[in-house]
Amino acid sequence: MQQPAFEALSLALLPVGTLARVVEIRGGRELVRKLLALGIRIGSEVRVEHHRGRGLVVSAGATRVALGGGIVEKLMVVPLAAADERSIAQGDDRA
Repeated sequence: MQQPAFEALSLALLPVGTLARVVEIRGGRELVRKLLALGIRIGSEVRVEHHRGRGLVVSAGATRVALGGGIVEKLMVVPLAAADERSIAQGDDRA
């Protein structure tokens, strides 16, 4: 069965309280290394806790992390509520 395609968007665009999965990091090795040290990697679930100027405070598991505007623009995510709704609409019964 074909996987549904979800449109990834920048983490910077999400409102407070949104849960999302990181699907792409549009940066170099240093950015990836920095995010790994903070517990954020491709596949991680993050929740937007606060907007702070262009940056965000996100929670990843039990950790809260403040990320600058340049970083959040490079983190491409899929909001999980949207992904869940599309899966249900397409008859995907995985739980």
